[in-house]
Amino acid sequence: MDRTILHVDMDAFFAAVEVLDNPELNGVPVVVGGTGKRGVVASCNYEARLFGVRSAVAMASARRLCPNAVFIDGRYSRYVEVSAKLYELLTTVSPVVERIGLDEAFLDIGGATRLFGAPIEIAARLRESVLEELGLNCSVGVGRSKMIAKLASKAAKPHLTQRGVEVGDGVLVVEDSSERSFLDPLPVSWLWGVGAVTRKRLSELGVKTVGDLAQIPEAILIKEFGSSHGTHLALLSKGIDESPVVASRPPKSIGREVTFAQDSCDIEYLKQRLNVLSAGVSSQLREAGLSASRVSVKVRLADLTFQTRSFTLSTSLDTGPAISAVAQALLDSLPIDRGIRLLGVSTANFSDVERAEQLSLLSMLHDDGVRKVDSSEGEDLQEQAAVLEDGWREIVKAVDAIRAKFGYSAVGNTSTLTGLGLPSTARRDAPWGPSGQDPGD
Repeated sequence: MDRTILHVDMDAFFAAVEVLDNPELNGVPVVVGGTGKRGVVASCNYEARLFGVRSAVAMASARRLCPNAVFIDGRYSRYVEVSAKLYELLTTVSPVVERIGLDEAFLDIGGATRLFGAPIEIAARLRESVLEELGLNCSVGVGRSKMIAKLASKAAKPHLTQRGVEVGDGVLVVEDSSERSFLDPLPVSWLWGVGAVTRKRLSELGVKTVGDLAQIPEAILIKEFGSSHGTHLALLSKGIDESPVVASRPPKSIGREVTFAQDSCDIEYLKQRLNVLSAGVSSQLREAGLSASRVSVKVRLADLTFQTRSFTLSTSLDTGPAISAVAQALLDSLPIDRGIRLLGVSTANFSDVERAEQLSLLSMLHDDGVRKVDSSEGEDLQEQAAVLEDGWREIVKAVDAIRAKFGYSAVGNTSTLTGLGLPSTARRDAPWGPSGQDPGD
């Protein structure tokens, strides 16, 4: 192979972790996500998939499809913990690891074959290590490109049949000489960039498989889909993907969001929720050794439309009260009287805490463009944030030390208290919706 890329994909990761922690669930349909009325499925095991349950479907639909399943609120921090252990295992094989979310990664193992043997030996040994060390199953694909490796891992996964769940190969290596025979029968929907709209148009052209797509002249694809997308489809149909494995990619943003069980117009309640979300964001920033100079607030209104507001400071923040002060000011410019269904806080423009860069931009970003704020408005907000940041810096260090020893819920700011006590980041930062046991949060 010109390059040797390996793709590791955990099998039903969140659900598998829940079964790992509770072996009594083994063989039982398990659905993980937001168990409230507005929740969605984050993950489900293969036993649940037999009934038609899939990730991202509404939890209410999942209950109708599989009423006898065990429904579990997502524990995000637990999945992060297991994901960190997975990453440690992967780096023992290659230093060039590109993490994709919590449950999958690409590895460039071109430099590892002399140490660890042939690609299939590396893949098999890594899969065994994941099972032995983590108690979880994964599927591993190997090819000369990221796309081929990802398709191979997907083909190696367990699959559903009329007889039930059949165990997959677990490891699949696609050699250069066998790429065409591997790609041709695959559904065209497996290719990157082939969503519902593209798939429908390709179907109208008689294209069902990757092999069908490879027979379409590139000029026709460009005419149908435009220069960029048409060329992209032509290359992928031939197995051509030159994108490199990029190790240690820094995060572009860090954020938390919450979906409410009921729409809210209560400004005090919403600002209290911003305190909670900002505390979670600041904790994650400090864990990563980062501070942020840009704060954004996102809301989903009762009519399901999204609106965002952002503010960029000339200094960086990593404490919850300072981030929340900016977020609350942004919230005041949003139409909360229309009812808020989802509320989120995110940060960006990161700097290393030890050498935070000074930025000069002061602007308020609306979803329809950029509006400069008058100097007094921007200066007042920045001064307020800077004072809070300075005042809370030593306090949060002490809080972090206590939490490191006794857990997140051991101590916190009273402004983040809810009726259930201090919030748990294991659930409040989960994007799949509210818990069925927590009607207000």
